[in-house]
Amino acid sequence: MTAFLEQVLDGPGGERWLTAHNDPLAGIYTFSSCIALSDLTGDGDYRLVIADLGSGDFNMKLKVYKGTQMVTENTIIDLPTGVVTFHIDNNEPRIPAIAVASGAHIYIYKNMRPYFKFTLPTLDICEAEKQAWDSAARDAIEISQLYETLSELRHEIGDTRLTSRTQRLLMLENLVDVQAFVNTHKTFPLKRHTVVTCIDTLKKSHPEEGSVACLVLGTESSSVYILDPEAFTILDSLDIQSPPVFITASGLYDVEYKVFVSCRDGSVCYLKRGWPTARKILQLDSQPVGLIRRDKSLVIATMDCRLLCYTTKGKKCWELSMPANITAIEKLDIHARGLNLTAVAIASGHLLIYNDKNLVDHFKVDATISAIKFGRFGREDNTLVMVSNTGTINVRILKRTAQFECLEVSSAPQIGQITKLNVPKKTKLFVDQTMRERENSTLMHRVFQHDLYQLRLKTARCYVSALETSANPVSADPDEPIKISAQVLGLGPMFRLSIGLTNTSLNNPSRNLVISFYADDNIYKIDKPAILVPMLVPGLNYAFETLVEVISDMGISDDIIVYVSKSNGTQPILTATIKMRVAEAV
Repeated sequence: MTAFLEQVLDGPGGERWLTAHNDPLAGIYTFSSCIALSDLTGDGDYRLVIADLGSGDFNMKLKVYKGTQMVTENTIIDLPTGVVTFHIDNNEPRIPAIAVASGAHIYIYKNMRPYFKFTLPTLDICEAEKQAWDSAARDAIEISQLYETLSELRHEIGDTRLTSRTQRLLMLENLVDVQAFVNTHKTFPLKRHTVVTCIDTLKKSHPEEGSVACLVLGTESSSVYILDPEAFTILDSLDIQSPPVFITASGLYDVEYKVFVSCRDGSVCYLKRGWPTARKILQLDSQPVGLIRRDKSLVIATMDCRLLCYTTKGKKCWELSMPANITAIEKLDIHARGLNLTAVAIASGHLLIYNDKNLVDHFKVDATISAIKFGRFGREDNTLVMVSNTGTINVRILKRTAQFECLEVSSAPQIGQITKLNVPKKTKLFVDQTMRERENSTLMHRVFQHDLYQLRLKTARCYVSALETSANPVSADPDEPIKISAQVLGLGPMFRLSIGLTNTSLNNPSRNLVISFYADDNIYKIDKPAILVPMLVPGLNYAFETLVEVISDMGISDDIIVYVSKSNGTQPILTATIKMRVAEAV
């Protein structure tokens, strides 16, 4: 397979892609986990979100690009490890939030402005370490003895169970620097924080695109946290065997969810709803550099130049060897054509595109690709964003005429192309119908146009009548843009009628409204014939309820009309007709 790859890579490639933008002076240092594509303003124009690692010690930035121009830039205090976009509410317009994992914090941005900061819970401190620092705070121990005690403690329990203050102290070699460090920090409370290593999203209640989602975090302390999207509290905490490096979640938190985690020791773990700890499903021979979840399979790239595919139960499906080290992998889901491809970037600067284990496309860029993201950018659905290790941003758009065929068989003769199609013979009915359409084409066209005009006229009359009588569930009054919805609950003879009102304006609240009901008094008895409505704040959904009792013994049903009007008005703003069901006998 490697010999075939080397032969293919020597040939031309990339004819299926158009280069939309190439900026070698962008100066971006990032990875695939720190890139996201999302509609941040709700106008259908997707933006590019990049968490720039800067130099690794300073100048970390969160950058948002609209097209080829950077529109916003925010400073990040610590080194970012992941960026995702998700919805935190159901308010209109549907604008997602940006979550940036940085150190022990998750920074939430809404409308491209800081919105909330979540901090991971602190961890337990080793008692021996705590006593050593307490002695140093009281000057009851010498600096050299403190250093020796903490050094011995590191050999006993390891670096991961020590606080960051102790780890930083043990990195110093000069006694003068140790003395200055202890004098500066010994009076502050000792805390042990963990950091976020990977991040993903998980739908909360509904699987639709744009629904509310939870954050799934992997931490250095070998834990996985699931955060509530509204209150940003920890909904669930799961333990794994080793610090996670890649994480992917699917399902619904309120129903059933699955989380697959690739750990630093090469193991792949599986977590499920209700499990306190993870279950190990496979052990890799080398550390992972990428993890992709398909429906029932996992695609994993490793440091030994291999691309592996396993089932979700840990059984190997196939294996491919790459001619160079793998630097990044990404899913290429082309929904319009039903294709689920995988992009693999290797150290030679090539990008290989696979359909399952078959190579279907490849091209080369000027430098090694360090980050890939595929999705909608701007108004284009299939856009590939690449960032190289030299800081170059390269954006390519898939051609609408592009076809992906396996390169191993594309050069073989297509036998099916010379086979004649078995076209059935024309029947007498088809010939007669064709002759009739040719002879009477003008008359048939006039009849069709006449019926079409009649349909349009009837539709316009019904629409005008609905506007004049306000018999429509959406208000046409620009001063009172209100939308109504109704729901009938129960089997009878007692029903609960739920009325929902929503103000669809931007910043114009509605006041002094009344909900009234009209029904046949011989059939129904309404508990609250009129309901006073408080102020309707734009963008929020309000629910009002009343009880409806069936008082007739005839086993019939009728319509109930709901009017929404001003308290001092004579004509309703909008009207809704509710078709009641027949009540069941008691």
